[in-house]
Amino acid sequence: MPSYVIPDKCDGCKALDKTACQYICPNDLMVLNKETMKAYNQDPMMCWECYSCVKICPNQAIEVRGYQDFVPMGASVTAMRSSEDIMWTVQFRDKNIRPKRFKFPIRRGVPEGQANPFGLYPTGDDDIKSPTLMSEPASLNGKGPVTFDKVPTL
Repeated sequence: MPSYVIPDKCDGCKALDKTACQYICPNDLMVLNKETMKAYNQDPMMCWECYSCVKICPNQAIEVRGYQDFVPMGASVTAMRSSEDIMWTVQFRDKNIRPKRFKFPIRRGVPEGQANPFGLYPTGDDDIKSPTLMSEPASLNGKGPVTFDKVPTL
């Protein structure tokens, strides 16, 4: 289900020129209504349901109704993000059932605002433009790196 903004919680990121959800949406669907100063999804049918807007919203004003394989039917999902982890809250349709919370780390040893392009998967060289694939040359059974300037003979 596409994301939707809860108008009572949204403050339009305090009237900045661009809201956090506008900044993060990969499909440019989130927009700010200049009259009400509230964000909204301008085309829900085009939503990728990537949860980026849900995770970045500082006021937890964006929700996504999850699919049944993710959350039970009728439940809603919200996220509370910190610099180190994210806590997902699943609120069931039956309000007598206590919400379930799941906490996951979002950083893996890399400071916020920085990226490690090779992560936990070294490629054997430090050139980011190298054609070497993840785990090469170790995955080539000790045959060393493959070069494409020579055609192998059988």
